[in-house]
Amino acid sequence: MTKQIVHTQNAPAAVGPYSQAVKVGNLVYTAGQIGIDPATGKMQEGLEAQARQVMANLQAVLEAAGASFDDVVKTTIFITNMADFGVINGIYGAHFGDAPPARSTVAVTQLPLGALVEIEAVALTEN
Repeated sequence: MTKQIVHTQNAPAAVGPYSQAVKVGNLVYTAGQIGIDPATGKMQEGLEAQARQVMANLQAVLEAAGASFDDVVKTTIFITNMADFGVINGIYGAHFGDAPPARSTVAVTQLPLGALVEIEAVALTEN
């Protein structure tokens, strides 16, 4: 199997030496997405705006890899304050149907560029 690098202009460019996603066979591994608006390159202000942008960025990367939220089998959410879990959970949950993926949520001290939330995903595609 070969490794395919996934890139889209519809999500923020990588802020380091990594790819937005990598596809190997039918599996897609996304990099963690933070709340940067790809059109402006600026971090969204506030938790809700960042969480919504994270999900939009994640959707764009998945689509570039030929996947969607329906194909996601595992996510990891990183947050800087566990008290924010309810807000993030509501925004996150709106993107998944009745069969959401497995998930881990981890509180961390800091995230890149001062982000409040970061989400990564693994998806299984048909092709």
